[in-house]
Amino acid sequence: MTRKRRRLWLVGICLIAFGSATALTLSAFSGDIVYFMLPGTVLAKHPAPGRVFRLGGLVAQNTLHDRTIDGQPGVVFGVTDGAGHVVSAEFAGPLPDLFREGQGIVAVGSMTAGGIFHATEVLAKHSASYMPPDVEAALKKDGLWNPATGKPPPAAAFNGLGQILAAKATSD
Repeated sequence: MTRKRRRLWLVGICLIAFGSATALTLSAFSGDIVYFMLPGTVLAKHPAPGRVFRLGGLVAQNTLHDRTIDGQPGVVFGVTDGAGHVVSAEFAGPLPDLFREGQGIVAVGSMTAGGIFHATEVLAKHSASYMPPDVEAALKKDGLWNPATGKPPPAAAFNGLGQILAAKATSD
């Protein structure tokens, strides 16, 4: 066997080994991947019952109702993407404080055979304009922000913890 042929065999074996390692790694992680879907995607793709994924969107107006689920107090609600697609969802357990109609959520769970999304975890999202009350009070106190005039100043203009603690102390 010539030197050139030996080198070719070595490169071929290395490529096969690298490809096998990559395939094994990807197959090991495939069961742990949890995909994110909007209601429109869920309605179009019809995920298999029991397949875990994240459902994101807004809690649809007039869809939030209390119900007993698996012997526990729970809620049923609709999740919409704002484009007219609504997926019915149910959740048994305590809801986040920010959970309400019109609020953005991400729920982890799976579809049931009846076409309802059964959530095992619900996360409520606040808008990008959310301002913690302590920070808002400190900004107003220092004259750095008046809500009537628009958006708050950029974070760099507000130097933090000392002002927050001072505002909290004066508001108590």
